Amino acid sequence: MRKLKGTIISNKMAKTVVVRVDSLKKHEKYQKFYKVSKKYKVHDDKGEYKAGDIVMIQETRPFSKEKRWKVSELVKRAQVAEPEAENEIAG
Repeated sequence: MRKLKGTIISNKMAKTVVVRVDSLKKHEKYQKFYKVSKKYKVHDDKGEYKAGDIVMIQETRPFSKEKRWKVSELVKRAQVAEPEAENEIAG
């Protein structure tokens, strides 16, 4: 069972979040590392995760045509800016 760590980039669907998983690949000729990212549709039954959260996902049975992963645990909650501090700076 594969496990990946990624960042939630969208939670606009019902019971589904989109997670971006970043990884490094090495160029075959130039031996230089570059960043590659892939998006996965992940099952979130309760709808408790928000955009910006860092989560661990694990492979599971197919939930739908494109959804074959589920959220296994929350690694880090997204930082939310307080609206009061923004108003003081603007005004």
